[in-house]
Amino acid sequence: MSIANEFKAFISRGNVIDMAVGVIIGAAFGKIVDSFVKDVVTPPLGFLIGRVDFTDLKISLGIGSTPVTINYGVFLQTCFNFMIIAAAVFLLVKLVAKITRKAAAATPPAPIPADVVLLTEIRDELRKRP
Repeated sequence: MSIANEFKAFISRGNVIDMAVGVIIGAAFGKIVDSFVKDVVTPPLGFLIGRVDFTDLKISLGIGSTPVTINYGVFLQTCFNFMIIAAAVFLLVKLVAKITRKAAAATPPAPIPADVVLLTEIRDELRKRP
C-alpha cells in the first residue's frame, strides 16, 4: 500500500476528522476567552486592586540598557485565561453528561434474548436444589 493510500485511509477515519474539528474550535475558543479575560475581566480587577494592568507587572533583575525582567503579570493573565477555560469546559462536560443521562433514561432497555432468559431460569432452578 502506498503512502498516499495509507494517508487517505488514516484521514478518512471519523475520529481523526472529529479531533481536527475539536482542535480548531478549541483554538478559536481559546482566543475568545483570552480576549474576554484581557478586555473584560482584567480591567475592572486591575481597577479594584489599584489601577494596575496585569501585563505590565514585572520585576527587573538587571541594570543597564537591556534589563532582564520576570513578567509575572503575563503569567497571572495566562492563569486567569486557564481558569476561565477550565470552568467553561467543566460546565460544558456537565451539560453533555446531563443530556446523555436524560437520553439514556428515555430509551427503553433492550429486550433480553430468549436464550439468556432460558439460561437464567435454569440457573435459578439449580440454585433452588439442596
